[in-house]
Amino acid sequence: MIEIDDIDRRILAILEADSRLSHAEIGARIGLSASSVWRRVKALETAGVITRYAAILDPAKTGRGFQAIVAVEMQRHDQAKVRAFEAALLSHPAIRAAWATTGKADYHLRVACASIEDYNRFLDEFLFRQPAVQSAQTHVVLREIRPCP
Repeated sequence: MIEIDDIDRRILAILEADSRLSHAEIGARIGLSASSVWRRVKALETAGVITRYAAILDPAKTGRGFQAIVAVEMQRHDQAKVRAFEAALLSHPAIRAAWATTGKADYHLRVACASIEDYNRFLDEFLFRQPAVQSAQTHVVLREIRPCP
């Protein structure tokens, strides 16, 4: 296990905000050489602290302007059906994020579609065809205040 110090935390905060910055640019911001930043970033990657790098897309500009958070309740917790459900979540392009959660809902999904009609197709042709799904409650996203990284 890696011990994360204040310098690592500063590097991580910078990378979370903009992972395209060079090691030299990060170093200039925190007073380290590019090689020192590279070593620290490599150690954080190797330790699994940094799991991946990604581009954050504007849903409206990519044709997915309708967004919703969907709370899903399962019918039963048969392990085979749960595994099949989770595998199906990984394969559907409208599902941008998914979490197994506590509380009334068993899962929460972040879904992005082109329109309400596409979202209804997602429900009818995908979500409600999953054998373990009992119900889903949709929370339409009105505006994004703090985007998911």
